[in-house]
Amino acid sequence: MEDIMTMTRDDIISVLGPVDDAVIADIASTGATIEELREAFAWVGADEALVNEGRPLPSARVATLIGLLEPPDDDI
Repeated sequence: MEDIMTMTRDDIISVLGPVDDAVIADIASTGATIEELREAFAWVGADEALVNEGRPLPSARVATLIGLLEPPDDDI
């Protein structure tokens, strides 16, 4: 059986770079793995390319991470 560990602050920063402590806490609270965070980060950066590649849509937990990572739509 695979050993799934909770992500640490350093794990999250290794994927996202420097981010706010609140973002780190929100991401850690999802219980996601570092692989799920990497997948979510890839979707945020290139969702159309991943769909065109035929990749399956993200799981519920990855979708939650995507929601946390996407910038707010308040640039009106």
